[in-house]
Amino acid sequence: MFWSNTGEISPMDNTFTVIVPVYNEEESLPAFFEAIEQFLGTSPVPTQVLFINDGSSDESPALLRQRCDTEPHLHYLTLDRNYGLSTAIKAGIDNCNTSLVGYIDADLQTKPEDFLLYFEYFPDYDMVNGIRAKRKDSLIKKLSSKFANSYRRLMINDGISDTCCPLKIIKTDYARQMPFFTGMHRFIPALVQLQGGRVREIPVSHYPRLAGTSKYHLLNRLVGPFFDTLAFRWMRSRYISYGIADRSR
Repeated sequence: MFWSNTGEISPMDNTFTVIVPVYNEEESLPAFFEAIEQFLGTSPVPTQVLFINDGSSDESPALLRQRCDTEPHLHYLTLDRNYGLSTAIKAGIDNCNTSLVGYIDADLQTKPEDFLLYFEYFPDYDMVNGIRAKRKDSLIKKLSSKFANSYRRLMINDGISDTCCPLKIIKTDYARQMPFFTGMHRFIPALVQLQGGRVREIPVSHYPRLAGTSKYHLLNRLVGPFFDTLAFRWMRSRYISYGIADRSR
């Protein structure tokens, strides 16, 4: 394997880690395993998958152990309790050592095969973010997402159409420098831009959830983004960034 947080393995060029946060997804995982294996067979760069078990209380941990123990490109970490999506993504970034790092949900509402559309934009861009075309969500979920995206763009003017699309690839150097906080996953493109990074958005397919249940409801899709956006504005106004004009030898 070529992911590690020990410092014993040097980062390799043109390698990719897919982070998959998992919280009580026992019904979705079998189909996800098949979809990610198909992607691994077509990926143009050496690719590993790192599942982050975010304190699941169902059979997800057992399914991850069983599959990852037999597949050399699949790995998992189990957190000691449920921390939430932002922490799971940070844990994945902290424990990968590849030049690119991506993120996808385990519910298969987006498909790993769409990652194949992203690679042509590197190294010109520092992040590629999906735009979920023809979303197959409930009306309430669509409306709450539209409201949250509109409010975020109004408040921080990041120009991103679908910041929470769960299909992203980032240069790992940029991912590691992102300031992390609860709710950070809603601002990953803006956090890359904060470092001066270039973000490209491209359309990706979107599908109905075929198994399991969503972990989000109207309250946490509206109240959370409201306060998180205020937190991001505060953090951005105090973010330290500088350039060096000259130095001694």
